[in-house]
Amino acid sequence: MILVTGATGRVGGQAVAQAHWAGLPVRALVRDPARVDFPAGVEAVRGDLADPATLGPAFAGVSAVFLVWPLPTADTAPAVLDAAVAGGVRRIAYVSAWGASDDPEEEPEGILGFHTAIERLLRASPLEWTLLRPGGFAANTLHWADQIRAGDVVHAPYGEAGRSLIHEADIAAVGLRALTHEGHAGATYHLTGPEVLTQAEQVRTIGEALGRDIRFEESPPEAAREAYVAAGLPPSFADGILAAHAELVRHPEPVTHTVAEVTGHKARTFAQWARDHRADFGG
Repeated sequence: MILVTGATGRVGGQAVAQAHWAGLPVRALVRDPARVDFPAGVEAVRGDLADPATLGPAFAGVSAVFLVWPLPTADTAPAVLDAAVAGGVRRIAYVSAWGASDDPEEEPEGILGFHTAIERLLRASPLEWTLLRPGGFAANTLHWADQIRAGDVVHAPYGEAGRSLIHEADIAAVGLRALTHEGHAGATYHLTGPEVLTQAEQVRTIGEALGRDIRFEESPPEAAREAYVAAGLPPSFADGILAAHAELVRHPEPVTHTVAEVTGHKARTFAQWARDHRADFGG
């Protein structure tokens, strides 16, 4: 049995769907099973990573966990991993982040801070772990969706920031491969899409998927920070995102071939992701 956390999100949802399509027994961790609608055969179980005392039934009979961490800190992670071990879990594939630190003396802040903390806990645990370190998520461009539905211009900073965005389906595919096949324990996989596109090129690609001419227009970073914070991001997370994009103008994300090496299929392009998500942009 595979347990998927973050099962109603984009990456976790893909893991649930792909495991189900492959005929694997899969259980989805959710806060309220009555409010979700998974395919027949997918077991929804109540539990909350913020409250490890609720996780006993979720881990019972589970041998592998696809772990998406939805919380802004790693405070409950030690108790969560203890509960997993106590429940008989043997393998965990953890969706971490590119930039998580391998230096035991370094203490990153913000998003990379909790990812680094959880990676360290996994390394010190008796579990067979695999670390998935994706670069930019293609789904992060959905924060432009309101602007694209409303018009033909996207206003954002750092239009020349280059990213090798990855489709959430490829992150899920690598994680499931690690959970269901030998040879992945102790591995750290840096995952990207197959090409680098600037943010301006990403906007044009979304437009092509919609059959529209959509352009990128530069705006001040301060305006983007205000929007991130207003949307509920902690200020430190907003600052980290903007600093990373500024750096990506000078040093674009690299491209890895890890998706193909692990799964046997090439990583999906951003154009494919945009076609898969036309409805999210009003198409």
